[in-house]
Amino acid sequence: MRKLIFLLLAISSFYQASSQEINCKIKIMSDRIQNVDKQIFTNIESNIRDFINQRKWTNDEFQAEERIDMNILINLLTKTEDDIYSATFSIQTSRPVYNTSYTSPLVNHVDKDVVFKLNQFTQILFDENRISGNDAMTSNLSALIAYYVYISLGLDYDCYKLNGGTVYYNKALNIVNNAPEEGKSISGWKAIEGTKNRYWIIDQLLNPRFAGLRSYLYTYHREGFDQFSTKPEEAKTKILSGIPTLGLIQRENPGAFLLQFFFNAKSDELTKLLALIPQDKRGTYINLLMQMDVTNANKYNNLK
Repeated sequence: MRKLIFLLLAISSFYQASSQEINCKIKIMSDRIQNVDKQIFTNIESNIRDFINQRKWTNDEFQAEERIDMNILINLLTKTEDDIYSATFSIQTSRPVYNTSYTSPLVNHVDKDVVFKLNQFTQILFDENRISGNDAMTSNLSALIAYYVYISLGLDYDCYKLNGGTVYYNKALNIVNNAPEEGKSISGWKAIEGTKNRYWIIDQLLNPRFAGLRSYLYTYHREGFDQFSTKPEEAKTKILSGIPTLGLIQRENPGAFLLQFFFNAKSDELTKLLALIPQDKRGTYINLLMQMDVTNANKYNNLK
């Protein structure tokens, strides 16, 4: 009987684990923080990883092979005596491509407007109805993490169903609208603080002016990469045919941060894809991409 109970518990634990949406790995770099026991940061890594991986973020069940791979690098820059850190927050996420071992990147972003209060004994909590919690500095980290989890989920759902990610973008918007505040110490959540911060990512994802980009996410992944194993030529055509749509969005919204956010994740993948088509057919796509994605223009130019 005891063996049977143990087996049932093990099976239950397996299905609970496989239902989680995120498979997150996290690294904290603390080279600039002196006179602190480094084991503290190992403990904090574990706390953050458990917060992301063990929380149920959606009402859907994810199989283990369906989970979103997430890598987070927190580079600590400064620390005050009361455990307040400034940092950069780098996040990369990817989703599996159907019938392959390949994963396609969704997010490749560095957030530099990061400050939070944390020690190894701090419990990381997040309440969607009370995002600021009892202490703004402490809550800013959980709000930041939850924001990027919901952005990643929204992008993932958009890839599988046309505009399927709206509910998760709205959750990210709720975080922005109710973000922790502490004078000028906490930044990155407001439109007036810059043109390339968390506010603008979610504002543009939900703005009808960028609906074409969200439609392209579906075409790019579900009708493109997910079909590569069976219909490679049709898949390439689907992906490449959407690039002019992005060009139109760029012309109507010059300097839009969302486009750069997209290309930060996709530039390497698009470069590899263009390399698969004859050189004499690349020109139009290369020129469009160089105009839209100036940061990565050399990657495309090298394909000429």
